[in-house]
Amino acid sequence: MLRYTVKRLLQLSVALLGLSLLLFAWFKALPGGPENQMLPENATLDDRAALRESLGLNEPVWVQYLEFLQRVVRLDLGSSLSSGRPVATELADRLPATIELSLAAMVIAVGIGIPLGYLAARKRGTWLDFAAVSGSLIGICIPVFFLAAMLKVVFAQELALLPSTFRLSSGLQYTDVTGLRVLDGLITGEFNVAGDAFLHLILPAVALSSIPLAVVVRITRASVLDVIGEDYVRTADSKGLKPAVIRGRHVMRNAMLPIVTVIGLLLGSLFAGAVLTESVFSFGGVGSFVYQATQERDYPALMGFILVIAVSYVVLNLIVDLSYGLLDPRVRVRK
Repeated sequence: MLRYTVKRLLQLSVALLGLSLLLFAWFKALPGGPENQMLPENATLDDRAALRESLGLNEPVWVQYLEFLQRVVRLDLGSSLSSGRPVATELADRLPATIELSLAAMVIAVGIGIPLGYLAARKRGTWLDFAAVSGSLIGICIPVFFLAAMLKVVFAQELALLPSTFRLSSGLQYTDVTGLRVLDGLITGEFNVAGDAFLHLILPAVALSSIPLAVVVRITRASVLDVIGEDYVRTADSKGLKPAVIRGRHVMRNAMLPIVTVIGLLLGSLFAGAVLTESVFSFGGVGSFVYQATQERDYPALMGFILVIAVSYVVLNLIVDLSYGLLDPRVRVRK
């Protein structure tokens, strides 16, 4: 397992290096150069020269790339053109909100999607299977921002059952430990804060989970159907093993490989998908910050966001690869 992990870490390093090259090339390829995008139209030649000097744009390309790598390693992503604060600080302040929302959405998608997909496979051809497949198609087709707006109108404005904006009610005092409001409330014993944060989390998490839930249902159903038809499952059944043992040891464990792959990719995509959802609910996470940066052409902020998203994808893929080795030891031998 150690050799398998080291090999995956080396592949991770290569992927991150390639990512840095792409980001550097994108920054250099901005129309008119980075200085034209980061300065107002009435900037003087001296202003442009000073900015080029501060960004190291007068150096050879390979020197600029090495300096860019050094800044990224130090998490020096420059300053936001919108707020004037360091991009790393902005992301650090807002990232916990996006992580909390993404994890809540994934819990919904996995907690409902895997059991529902399994039942749809076991009851293939029944009304339950038809309802699960039809529901998953609807979930994939509905745009997230439209579903978020509808949930907000119905449950927050019309029925007044749930809050519609922000992470906490106005004026509520809380102790910040991890940045995850629900978890912080439980850790510090501020259960009123945890409950209030949970209520604020429901609508955006449900909206954000719609597409991952639909995908998990369909992948689980297809994967379970493939495994159920295998010879080792029929052999286990003919031996008289208990259904619970067959489901857990022979069906679900082998069916989980493609499901884990999809979950890892979906979790990474949730960070990008949170942009629209957070904007609808004014959630205050990275998505809201990126939406504002897009409107104001805040390229340092956008580059920092792209870096966070890309690194999260790479790290999640590493976790998925390592989980393969735990679920199926044969993977470690083949890879």
